[in-house]
Amino acid sequence: MLKKEIQQVIDWNLVDKAGYLSDMERSVVKDLEIKHLLKGALTDQIDDRALYMKGIDVSFYYEGYSKFKVEDL
Repeated sequence: MLKKEIQQVIDWNLVDKAGYLSDMERSVVKDLEIKHLLKGALTDQIDDRALYMKGIDVSFYYEGYSKFKVEDL
């Protein structure tokens, strides 16, 4: 959605896990913090496949799954 609408994606390497999880918990009440956090991690490297794959790895890591990496599958 970000790639299509604003020609940017999130570089998850720039997003702190603890800050992200904390902001996500509070986002149901006030979403300004999570928006600010993610806005600071936007990049225009929309065609960088390594960045995309790293984002998948990081999302699994944030959810507590770290046994496998996308590049190993």
